[in-house]
Amino acid sequence: MPEESSGHIANTLGLTTMSVFSQLSESAKQNPFSLPFRTANCSSAVSAPGQVEFGTGKYYAYCAFGGVLSCGITHTAMEGARALAKGWAPTLIGYSAQGLGKFGFYEVFKNVYADMLGEENAYLYRTSLYLAASASAEFLADILLGPMEATKVRIQTAPGAPPTLHGCAPLIYKTEGLTGFYKGLPPLWMRQIPYTMMKFACFEKTVEALYQYVVPKPRAECSKGEQLIVTFVAGYIAGVFCAIVSHPADTVVSKLNQDSHATAGGILKNLGFAGVWKGLVPRIIMIGTLTALQWFIYDSVKVALNLPRPPPPEMPVSLKTKLAAQH
Repeated sequence: MPEESSGHIANTLGLTTMSVFSQLSESAKQNPFSLPFRTANCSSAVSAPGQVEFGTGKYYAYCAFGGVLSCGITHTAMEGARALAKGWAPTLIGYSAQGLGKFGFYEVFKNVYADMLGEENAYLYRTSLYLAASASAEFLADILLGPMEATKVRIQTAPGAPPTLHGCAPLIYKTEGLTGFYKGLPPLWMRQIPYTMMKFACFEKTVEALYQYVVPKPRAECSKGEQLIVTFVAGYIAGVFCAIVSHPADTVVSKLNQDSHATAGGILKNLGFAGVWKGLVPRIIMIGTLTALQWFIYDSVKVALNLPRPPPPEMPVSLKTKLAAQH
């Protein structure tokens, strides 16, 4: 694959998301055993006149496109000059694909699981809802990311590895087959699923807390710029926790992809407890900034594409009535 074609591929990822999610939405509507894509009861999203209708294939496709930009841009930028010099293409393509799955399917799973729980339970157990939806989305997103992540790490860390995507990927396939691209998938799940669960649940709860205790006026009265500032702050706070929970697995994944003969158990034994936590402070700074920028870009895309952005969850009227009756 020529290096110069990578930008075209990344753009194509974004352009194809609408048809993918439209087909998914239509299939759900036609399948009598499927759950409808409706509003997440814990967030009460309502599409204003002129906005993209919430819960449609177009809505989910635009969310996925926001994820493509959010993850693709930030991860490539964080690699900096090193990525430009040694194979930026796997980073851009891999994390664009991951962002598509991470954000697009999070929106889908969050709404489907909310419908399964019902309005009251979706509110009462909303943190568990965020955790389940983000874990499900990341499971799929990592399957999209795995081959490019393995190639990227091999390019940047393995002595003598070809320095480009079109040189390194065929070499991995020739010497190790398809398993060479996915040998790091289980540790990748170990790293990314807890990371994403923390990233989404902590972000959602932090946004809720900021509007409740910090922001001096209701969200509806805040300008879009003010709302994006809240998004950035909540994203940074979420990123700090993400870095902590995912750091040991990140260390293992990096070491595993450096050595084709290594095993996760062997790496853990060699590094020890202190070894897997080495470099945590710089990673907190990096991941905090990365996560804040990702949420900022994702929310900005929603604003730019005129997507409904649900307000912080409120207790359903039916539940308020029940609680009042008990007292």
